[in-house]
Parts: sequence; structure tokens; C-alpha cells
Amino acid sequence: MAQSTSTDTQETVEHTDWVSRYADDVIAESERRAPGKPVVVASGLSPSGPIHLGNLREVMTPHLVADEIRRRGHSVRHLISWDDYDRYRKVPNGVPGTDASWAEHIGKPLTSVPAPAGSAYPNWAEHFKAAMVAALADLGVEFDGISQTAQYTSGTYREQILHAMKHRGDIDAILDQYRTKKDTGKKPQQKNQKPVDEAELEAAEGSGAADEDDGSSGAGYYPYKPFCGECGKDLTTVTSYDDDTTELSYTCTLDGFTETVLLSEFNRGKLVWKVDWPMRWAYEGVIFEPSGVDHSSPGSSFQVGGQIVDRIFGGKQPIGPMYAFVGISGMAKMSSSKGGVPTPGDALQIMEPQILRWLYARRRPNQSFKIAFDQEIQRLYDEWDKLSGKVADGSALPADAAAHTRAVGVAGRELPRTPRPLPYRTLASVADVTAGDTEQTLRILSELDPENPVTDLVTVRPRLDKAETWITKYVPAESRTIVRTEPDTEALAALDEASRASIRLLLDGLDSHWSLDGLTHLVYGVPKVQAGFPADATPKELPAEIKGAQRTFFALLYDLLVGRDTGPRLPTLLLAVGADRVRKLLSA
Repeated sequence: MAQSTSTDTQETVEHTDWVSRYADDVIAESERRAPGKPVVVASGLSPSGPIHLGNLREVMTPHLVADEIRRRGHSVRHLISWDDYDRYRKVPNGVPGTDASWAEHIGKPLTSVPAPAGSAYPNWAEHFKAAMVAALADLGVEFDGISQTAQYTSGTYREQILHAMKHRGDIDAILDQYRTKKDTGKKPQQKNQKPVDEAELEAAEGSGAADEDDGSSGAGYYPYKPFCGECGKDLTTVTSYDDDTTELSYTCTLDGFTETVLLSEFNRGKLVWKVDWPMRWAYEGVIFEPSGVDHSSPGSSFQVGGQIVDRIFGGKQPIGPMYAFVGISGMAKMSSSKGGVPTPGDALQIMEPQILRWLYARRRPNQSFKIAFDQEIQRLYDEWDKLSGKVADGSALPADAAAHTRAVGVAGRELPRTPRPLPYRTLASVADVTAGDTEQTLRILSELDPENPVTDLVTVRPRLDKAETWITKYVPAESRTIVRTEPDTEALAALDEASRASIRLLLDGLDSHWSLDGLTHLVYGVPKVQAGFPADATPKELPAEIKGAQRTFFALLYDLLVGRDTGPRLPTLLLAVGADRVRKLLSA
């Protein structure tokens, strides 16, 4: 990849993309707050079910900023807090190995819920965490993982918990400012962001704790919620607390169990979310952490947290941009509570890590975008390959070049890439026709460019594997290409003389045009020659009717070869079928 050595060019690039601008702000803020210490950015993920591509924005936004900071020579930590001590709220739909019986665990910490049947992991949280960890490794995301179960049950936050309980009145007063405000139902909008509906709010949810209660009860305000010593659930109400002795009493509203403990020794509970999050900002010294729209509305956890971290824990709120909805082509919305929601692992089965990184890098956090699991993935790859060419020859715009750089690697290394990246749509067409037959695939790919033939499929992997998976998993059966085994003699016999002449021109030129470029020239040239023009005549030299004649000719070939009026690009299809078989199927 060609890179400019001009200082001016580098400075232009650094200040034309959103990642660099946030990196500037974060470095400056870190130097003000904690000079000489590593810059801390953070993400929070709740492994309450499949961690989907909307949640990935919670990680990729700080990752890209952290990586830019690291590229500039600064020490940086990217924390991922696994909110595995969150309550289990509901049984997600469509999770293999689960049924309605998992509902009996609602209210327990996620790490106390059994993993789906057949899982290799010890509990629900670890099961869903593992898939995300694997995907992040493929994406080149470096992070320090923090289990909130481990933090709370080991007593790590004991001092912060006791402090919050001592200042519960102050916390209650802060929260009360928002409890008394009428909820208008309106969500904050940022520049260039489309209005979001409730479905998108659910889809963008980053943590299962977003809608938890704030600690209010008829017995008073307590920002700490114990898990019941009998049933293990958080359906508890604190009934009293003594600041001097730290004696806390609670009652379980589910089974009536009561217990009195010393909070200075007790580790089976956690701060309510709107106190827990700002406590962690102060504890970890977080400088940058984005949040989804569910956390960013008026009176929500991010806004309230800014006051709590400052007035209660003596810390400062992070720089925290709101990130917008991530959708899927062909799906109305994305929510981890619904079955079949694509995860980062699903996306990485059909696209290389560089492409997935690019999708998140090229859009500002407040811009929504879609990830293609349908035919759009072919256009997406075309766009990527075109950008790669522009970056290589130095013609890419600075912001586009910066996004490309962030996609292909991280500070200090590039991600593994396909040595010979053939067009994705070509590989998909070949995979479609060959049904994964490696011998046939190699034959076809070796004939694409006879002067530079593919001699080993290793050189076109993993892109070939991604295209094959897309064809087999996401292209509907009715859209798959099945080449005829025998000629359609009835259709051939019914052809008019003009159609017969067009087929003869094609067959006569097969051998001399047997390459991808050659066949492209041939199939587009036949209608031109029939109309009395040279085969290499440009569109400007041709009447408009030629396009219609080409479409008619293409439809004829598709019908005779695959029994439909559309299919893979004809040059690729002809190569896939092979010259001898083409002659057999097109000869009367």
C-alpha cells in the first residue's frame, strides 16, 4: 500500500476523519486529568445473549480512537467491562439449546445462569462472551477485559459501595431532579442523524442494565441491590442500613427470605446501574467511552452519571459520543432479544475483517449504517476494491485513505489479507456454479486471466471462502444458479434466425476470447456486430437501441444455459460452464 511521506499530507489526513479528531480531544483531556499515565478508553458489553453487530459499535468506536492514540506513540488501555453481573432479564428468542425453562433464572446474575445445553462454557455469560472474544481477535481489537462478577464478588469495589451508601441521600437528590421531569418521549438528535424509533433504541442497546431501576423503594433510597441468599435473584428490597456499622437488612420479595449482613464484608450484590457506571468511570479513570441512544436520552444513565461521578465519586465524565443504529440489509431492525440476529462472528464468515472494520471506521459514530448480508455485499466489495486501488495510486481523498488505513491494520501490524483479491462478485458466481468443487473452482479461476493465471486457491483465500459461505448461507435457494445438464432442444428449435445468428457469433468467438476480459468483450460485442457496428465501438458511437439488444441477447443466453432470464455475470458464467459444455447447450 502506497503511503505519502509528506508531513503536510499526514497532518491533513489526521484532521479530516472523525477518529483523529476524537484522538486529539482524548489525548488533550488525558494530559489534563492524568498526565504521564496511560490513556484509558472503555466499552461495556452485557453477555445477556448473542452480542450483535450493533453492540460491536460499542467496541469499535473506542478501539479506533485507542488505535490512533497508540499510532501516535502514546500508551493506551482499552477496557471492556463485561457486565456479566447484570441481572438475567429474559430468555432471548432463537438461542439453540434453550427453552422456556430458562425463565426460572430471571433475576440472577448472568454468571449464575446455566449456559445453553451443549455449551462448552460454565455459564450463560461465558458462553456468549466467548464468541465475541473470538471475533474481536479476528478484527485485531486489543483490550483488557474486566469481569464485573469478579470485581464485585472479590470486594474490589467495597470502598466505592460503602461511599455510595453513605451518600445515598445526595445520589437520591440528583436522581430526583430527573424523576420529577415529565418524559416527553423525545430522544436527543445529533447533526446528520435521522430520527430513531423505539425499535432502533432497542437495537442499539449496549448494556442489559440500561433500563434497571435506580434504587428507589418504599423503604427509602439505597443505591445497592443484594442478590437473595435463598433464591439468588435480585428481587430484593433493602429495608435498613447503618452507616456506622455497615449493617444492611433486606427482604426478598419473591420468597420472603430476609437477611442482615455487614456490607463491609458482604460481596453478593451490586450498585444499581445509574450509580455503578459513574463509579467505574472514577475507579478506572476513563477518558473516552461512547454510549448508545438508550443511554443518552435526557435523564438517562449517561447524563445522570455525569453529575454522580463529579459530586459523589470525585471523578469526571468521559468524553462520550452517542453512537447511532447499525442495521442489516434486508432486516427491519436488529435486537439481541430477537432470534437470528447477526453477530460479528456471522459477519466475519462472509466478509474479511478489513471490510467489517472499514464499515465502522468510515462513518462517524452518530451516523447510522447497514451491514450487508444480501446482494449488497457484492457492491460493498466493489467499493472497497476501488478504494484500495485509489489508495495504492495516491488518488484517494484524505479521509477515505485514513479509513482504509484503519481498516487494513492496527498500530504496528497489518491484518492478514487475501494475497490476490479477485472481485467478490466473481468469486461468488464461481462458488454458485461449482457448488464448492475445488477442482472446478481452480479451473475457472485459472482461466480468468490466462496471462496471470491463478495456480493455487491459497492465493485467493480467505476471500474465496467468505464468498462461498455467503452463497451457501445467505443466497436463497431459488436464486442459486443451476446449469442445464442437457440442451433445451425445444427452445433452440423455436429460435428465429436473428437469435441463431447471435449464438453462432458467440460460439465462433469462444476460443479466441477465452478469458474474463475476452468473454466480456465478446458477449457485449455480438449485438453490436449484428447491428453493423464494430465489436469495440464505444457507447457514444452506438444508438440507444443497442443496450436493449444486449439485454435481449443476455436473457437468451441465460435461458438456454440456466433456465432463467438472469444469473451471474455472463463472462464468469461462460468460464464456469466451460467451452465444450457451452457449445453443447447452445447448439441446436
